[in-house]
Amino acid sequence: MDGNGRWAGVRGLPRAAGHQAGAEAVRRTIRACMELGIEFLTIYAFSSENWKRPTGEIDDLLGLMRFYIRKELRELAARGVRLRFIGDPRRMPGDIVTLMEEAAALTSGNARLTLTVALNYGGRDELARVARAIASDVAAGMLRPEAVTQELIADRLDTAGLPDPDLILRTSGEQRLSNFLLWQAAYAEFVFTPVLWPDFGRADLEEAIEEFHSRDRRYGAVAPA
Repeated sequence: MDGNGRWAGVRGLPRAAGHQAGAEAVRRTIRACMELGIEFLTIYAFSSENWKRPTGEIDDLLGLMRFYIRKELRELAARGVRLRFIGDPRRMPGDIVTLMEEAAALTSGNARLTLTVALNYGGRDELARVARAIASDVAAGMLRPEAVTQELIADRLDTAGLPDPDLILRTSGEQRLSNFLLWQAAYAEFVFTPVLWPDFGRADLEEAIEEFHSRDRRYGAVAPA
């Protein structure tokens, strides 16, 4: 969800205003996904590299997360949204971790839309955590090396139980993964749009979905004659 800072900059506003406008775009996108029958949406809210940003901006982002979860949780729950969180929570402030746990528990029975929020998430960090856990189990004699399969790794990822993404969409003209769902994105389709995230709306989502449906997805096989 890129472009919050640029959106604010061209309007002469502080970056925090861009993040606030970006939160509104999240709200629009969730609503559009439910209206379009999309069952899974994952948003990259805070990466493991975002700690490199200025302290003031980090504080603004964390404050916005607190506000958003508290403000939106009841409505999301009432509308059938299930909330999940991926990433390493150990560096997140304790009150946010508590909010995450409460939100996941409150919405665990919902099934209309699974909204996965990536907080302090990095694809390489995720794979390293999985590798350490598997290595520990092998060293302890709890797991045989030959039992380490793709399926076993997938079951230990933060996204265990979720389908791999069909479509990864990135806004603001950036054209890279930036450490997002590295394992899970193996066969995802990518759509890049120049639209800054705070301006993103249902029409942009529908355009991306239309582009996705135009792709020929073969998963390594030969297309039928």
